[in-house]
Amino acid sequence: MRDFLLYYGIFATVYVIVINSLYAVIMGFSFKKIVGILKSSLYSRYQSLSGSEQVPPISILVPAYNEELTIMESVRSLLSLNYPIYEVIVVNDGSTDRTLQVLIEEFGLQRSEGKVTKPLLHTSELRGIYHNPDYPNLYLIDKANGGKADSLNAGINLSNYPLIASIDADSLLEKDALIRIANVYMENPDETVAIGGNVRIANGCTIEDGVVKEIRLPNKFWPMMQCVEYMKAFLGGRIGWSAINGLIIVSGAFGVFRKDYVTKVGGYREGYPGEDMNIIIKLHKYMLENKLPYRVAFCPDAVCWTQAPDSFRILGSQRRRWGRGNLKNMIEYGKDMVFRPKYKIFGLVTLPYNILFETLNPYFRISGLLALIGYALMDMTNAHVLWLYGLLNLAFGVMLGIGALLLEEIAFRRYPRFQDIVKMLFYTILMFFGYRQLGVIWRFLGHIEYFRNNNSWGTMTRTSWQTEDKKPTISGLEARG
Repeated sequence: MRDFLLYYGIFATVYVIVINSLYAVIMGFSFKKIVGILKSSLYSRYQSLSGSEQVPPISILVPAYNEELTIMESVRSLLSLNYPIYEVIVVNDGSTDRTLQVLIEEFGLQRSEGKVTKPLLHTSELRGIYHNPDYPNLYLIDKANGGKADSLNAGINLSNYPLIASIDADSLLEKDALIRIANVYMENPDETVAIGGNVRIANGCTIEDGVVKEIRLPNKFWPMMQCVEYMKAFLGGRIGWSAINGLIIVSGAFGVFRKDYVTKVGGYREGYPGEDMNIIIKLHKYMLENKLPYRVAFCPDAVCWTQAPDSFRILGSQRRRWGRGNLKNMIEYGKDMVFRPKYKIFGLVTLPYNILFETLNPYFRISGLLALIGYALMDMTNAHVLWLYGLLNLAFGVMLGIGALLLEEIAFRRYPRFQDIVKMLFYTILMFFGYRQLGVIWRFLGHIEYFRNNNSWGTMTRTSWQTEDKKPTISGLEARG
């Protein structure tokens, strides 16, 4: 047993060194990429493109399930974007609340005789399509409940344009977000198959008429933790991964795709969480197997504001769902793509990294805790060495978090107040004392749910963008398939 624990300690040390080194390399790519982004923004064409017919038209798909509290403001926000030609397709996925009625009443929508003549993708039964000529670029699909992926596929079937954008119903796009993404797309339209936008936490911000009027950090603990977590993931991670064309996920909250390739890979996967990761993996796989030049890009200055879970229960439900989705995708594609040279960076780096340091991370963490107990019981511990090891690991993680804050300050400065920077720095350090450990537990529980064939979407709450006396109204949403 002593030999086993000794060898495990060596393995754990190498594991930590490798993962932190890879984090640092990806962060380095992010800093390198941000220089190009800054240069591009100085000479950007996006402002002149806002009224130009050169930009490709886009169909915005908005899956909605029990979203009556946020859907009206979200649609208003989408209808006011600075973009020449686009359409908004809201897909009511069998809501049990007043989502459908709210939209019909607010926009005077009427049942249309139009229908999808040649559906590209199979979906649940459509109950009706609604439209109002006074809002020519707004459509509403009412369908039986089939899940988010099924709703996106239904929107694709009705869409008229070559690019599609997936937007969560509790999210708000900045007015120039589509123009900024279009600018990235037009740099290389033949090879760009998907572009991810930057997702930021709207909790604490002032929202008026579907627009973020005043940017503020969340004033609650759980949303604030997610704020710094998202910043590290999107700025410190996704910029770097996109720089080497190894991005494995485009957030379901905001992403733009070429419709022709999405339909070629069969659309979104139905019936299981993790559809946003799944569609990107399928695009990588299809393009590489057919030896087609391509890129999956990321546009950090195209911003989507979203509501983050503000309770322990709802956040845990979300993270367990993410854990199930990640495991499902790794099981499905890992055995065929990992370490296969024909899948290039994605198969040789991205997937192995995800499996070792994301999917299997809970097992290494939990086994590491058990090993520490074994060291103590067998008197194999050296307190000074353990403290040094722990502090170095903590310092490295904090430095990477600070790196993401630096990227934010260098390039975007959405939080200009000095006290905001101090608050983000404090929470960047604080997240290593309990929050990250909770993430490990939630992911492990998600794996258990996967093996128990738990296929539910989980629960989520929505807070109305329109608050009265600054007291939010909360709605509980049911599990969705």
